[in-house]
Amino acid sequence: MPRQSKRQLILEAAAKIVKEQGSDALTLDAVAKRAEVSKGGLLYHFSSKEALVKGLVQHMNEVYRDNVESLVQADREEKGKWARSFINVMHDKGVENRTISSGMLAAQGINPDLLKPLQDTYAEWQQQIENDGIEEVDATILRLAVDGLWLSEIFGLGTLPDSLRSQVLERLKEKTYTE
Repeated sequence: MPRQSKRQLILEAAAKIVKEQGSDALTLDAVAKRAEVSKGGLLYHFSSKEALVKGLVQHMNEVYRDNVESLVQADREEKGKWARSFINVMHDKGVENRTISSGMLAAQGINPDLLKPLQDTYAEWQQQIENDGIEEVDATILRLAVDGLWLSEIFGLGTLPDSLRSQVLERLKEKTYTE
């Protein structure tokens, strides 16, 4: 198996453990077992639990950046394209990305400093959204609404039925054209 795919397998196993059992269950032994790799194989890619969590956060950051920025590039309407892309990622990839979001939870529990790449990405996105051609406060409210939906789904707090979820995201997207 190529190194990248084994690394990916390890990250996916770690994310699933955190999602299903919480960050306390994240041990190198548990990840190696779940990924079906030797502990030595895991240590080759991640020398410690903190390195593994750092890898999870970096992976999450890369996936979200790629998702949002590819939609920004494809959007032909300049006004609101950053806010719209943020909303569309949540609409199209929200369920798919829930497991990789577990890296964020693990980092918060193990070492909040590991969230720095994600914090930097969000700061950059906030700046882009504020300068997106939509009134700054309205654009920020749109982003925060999407973040609230995302966090409610990660924590299982007041999750919405699929049809209402879609309607909420569509309404938010409409606001990127009319503000």
